[in-house]
Amino acid sequence: MRHIISLLMENEAGALSRVAGLFSARGYNIESLTVATTEDPTMSRMTIVTSGSDDVIEQINKQLNKLIEVVQVMDLTEGEHIERELMLVKVKAEGAAREEMKRMADIFRGRIIDVTDATYTIELTGSGTKLDNFLQAIDRSLILETVRTGASGIGRGKRILKL
Repeated sequence: MRHIISLLMENEAGALSRVAGLFSARGYNIESLTVATTEDPTMSRMTIVTSGSDDVIEQINKQLNKLIEVVQVMDLTEGEHIERELMLVKVKAEGAAREEMKRMADIFRGRIIDVTDATYTIELTGSGTKLDNFLQAIDRSLILETVRTGASGIGRGKRILKL
């Protein structure tokens, strides 16, 4: 089963490497990883998307909690949460395809953030499924380049990850 694990950790050199090493050493896969500083510059928030049985996820959480730099761990999938991903996609936009790409961007609530004679760069945010659906809805031969951030997530309501 897919899980989104969010953790608060000290913003130190090598901390990301230790988390990635934990996964690597145990043969666990990281599907996506995002990390950035929080409102407190001494802390970073990391969001890891991984898959595994309940036992595997429990083991991952226990191992993450043992790392010195890790302050708090929360499996967002265990409760109500919001997740979003950012995608930038550069597409061919010439002739009839130009208007079609603009129409598809509008349908999926994307924004065209760069325009040239021959291309559009479209920014989309949403669930991974929404971004996948956009890629399936457009002509694949028009896609020049795609960049995705991976999931970021936050608990809903009073469910927070903070010191």
